[in-house]
Amino acid sequence: MIYSYQIEGLVVQTGDIICTRNGKPDILPGEFWFLVGLLVPGDVDHVAIYLGPDGRCIEAGSRGVTPFSVHDGIWDAEKMTDERGFLIDTFYGVAAPLDGMELSENEEMHMRAKIAEYCLAQIGKPYNLNFFNAESERAFYCSQLAYKAYEKVGINLNTGLAIEQLPGSNEIVYPQEIWDSFSHRLRGE
Repeated sequence: MIYSYQIEGLVVQTGDIICTRNGKPDILPGEFWFLVGLLVPGDVDHVAIYLGPDGRCIEAGSRGVTPFSVHDGIWDAEKMTDERGFLIDTFYGVAAPLDGMELSENEEMHMRAKIAEYCLAQIGKPYNLNFFNAESERAFYCSQLAYKAYEKVGINLNTGLAIEQLPGSNEIVYPQEIWDSFSHRLRGE
């Protein structure tokens, strides 16, 4: 089943990628996560995948691959800490790699369902601290989970973005490259 929902006024569908920035001003844990976000290139530091129904999403975070819910369409990281752990982030926008691909409705629905099915099958797997190993399916970091899910429908989210001073960094799938390389909608647009 394919679902639609609104998060911070933006419509998301099953398989769309929610993009966030680490941190939230004016609270100590938010300031900590802002500093962590400075280590990740670009404005987008973290991603989650919308599954549905309602506000049900999934992410790879400190607790591993876990589902969580966005209640009432409002991204309130503080209220979601029971489900998500210590991560405090701010909603940035939605990346939609399937948009603009000129797929038939049937093809798109099949791909969205397959992405969600893959993500759900990963629940409980640990967090992958080896960012250079995006090919692992034993553990996941946030954008790696999206990368592997989209790979199942023939879409490569790894564009080869690299940090010049870090050899091999093109193997890492960065949240920012997902945002930059695919159709997206910014909060407030």
